[in-house]
Amino acid sequence: MKGYLANLIDYSINYFKQIKKKYGKGRERKTELRNFETIEASRVAASNQKLYINREEGFTGTSLKKFEYVCDCSDIDDIIVFKEDGTFVVTKVAPKIFVGQNVIHIAVFKKNDERTIYNMIYRDGRQGATRIKRFAVKSITRDKEYVITKGTAHSKILHFSANPNGEAETIKVYLKPRPKLRKTSFEFDFSELAIKGKGSQGNILTKFGVKNIVVREKGISTLGARNIWYDETVKRLNSDERGKLLGAFKSDDKILAIQKSGNFKLMNYDLSNHFEEDMLLIEKLDPRKIISAVYFDTSSKKMYIKRFQADSDNSVNKKVDFIGEGPNNRFIDLSLDYRPQLKIIFDTKANGKAYPDEVINIAEFIGVKSAKAKGKRLSSKVVKKVEFIEPLPYGLSETEEETTNEVVEEPEFAEGAETRDKAKVTENPKPETKKGGKKEVLIEIEGLEITNPGEVTITSGETPKPSVKKPIKKPPKKKPDSPKTDEDTQMELF
Repeated sequence: MKGYLANLIDYSINYFKQIKKKYGKGRERKTELRNFETIEASRVAASNQKLYINREEGFTGTSLKKFEYVCDCSDIDDIIVFKEDGTFVVTKVAPKIFVGQNVIHIAVFKKNDERTIYNMIYRDGRQGATRIKRFAVKSITRDKEYVITKGTAHSKILHFSANPNGEAETIKVYLKPRPKLRKTSFEFDFSELAIKGKGSQGNILTKFGVKNIVVREKGISTLGARNIWYDETVKRLNSDERGKLLGAFKSDDKILAIQKSGNFKLMNYDLSNHFEEDMLLIEKLDPRKIISAVYFDTSSKKMYIKRFQADSDNSVNKKVDFIGEGPNNRFIDLSLDYRPQLKIIFDTKANGKAYPDEVINIAEFIGVKSAKAKGKRLSSKVVKKVEFIEPLPYGLSETEEETTNEVVEEPEFAEGAETRDKAKVTENPKPETKKGGKKEVLIEIEGLEITNPGEVTITSGETPKPSVKKPIKKPPKKKPDSPKTDEDTQMELF
């Protein structure tokens, strides 16, 4: 006992080790420890709540489950609420909170978000001009009401849209009929409008009364591509350069996420997305890429291989199973190479004799099919192990190769293209003549016949070049003008 008391710290550590050894079997830790030193709580908080809104009474919160569902959120999120009178407010998520009636838009607010652009058309006062604006809400004071119109009483928002990636739609405006109004409708593209601050008054769209506004076409993003990273530590996307760079995203680009359980999912690049723990591969979706997957089918007890493409038309956040419907089917491996090679190692004991390893070219072994197809059996023999090895080189085919030809200026030939390649210029000097001190040279061109040797001269120089005298066209002779009469001169005055 005195020895234990003299070494109390060591005794306590050993005591707890004995407890874990005796009672810890089957009670291992089920959670995972991760590093959160540089992570803000609001960015990694799980969306474990659902936001609802009661539009008639003007209440919103997580406890109003009988009313309209808005979106998923967390306990520490902020929400932004826009109202028809041209005001908005940002407040904290609560079980029930009053935000006012005539709500036209409500969503989770992201501080310093420069990508979410709001497109708005409003009427200034009761009978004022109709104005249009595009703006972003970056930073605010919580629970303070902001005005996004000119501030005139009885102003009203006629059109409003929230665009997570700066999309710009095309609208058609119908005007109220009135005397002498010829054009009763016109179209406008929001991409022609500059993005300004939330306090801007906007541009005048029309001074006439607006009857109705219809969205004709949903536009694409007017902002540049956005770089997105994936942080393996917290399984979240970010734009702060943490983790693996997935690429630059814009418009309808998607993310391909493949799980070890044998399914894949297409996701947008919203930073609030959550990913599965058994993540095998995550990257920017390239619809042209072919996925070669190997799996074990329990019903036939054989390994199968299949090739398919992740269709970009698939629903976002919908899991697609590619290892078959068998409950115990097991995913083995996959490759995204265009011409992959698979090495097959056979089980000597199960087959009864030794078989040499086999290497197959998957592109020739099986064609590209649907993700739901069963695929093709690798071998009738029992397979012990498979592994993807170095893929075959892939280059452009002869029809796909782009050939660049240099354009060389050549003299025009009267007959046949074949003579251009065979034509050679030779010169045979003649005795000098004393006329003008010039030297006459006889030009001979194989494959050509000079019909006008008298018009061909060569200037002095190291490499004489033939110069052909072009015949000068004489202007046609004008007929002599007939003498003008008194009537003609009088007509010229008019």
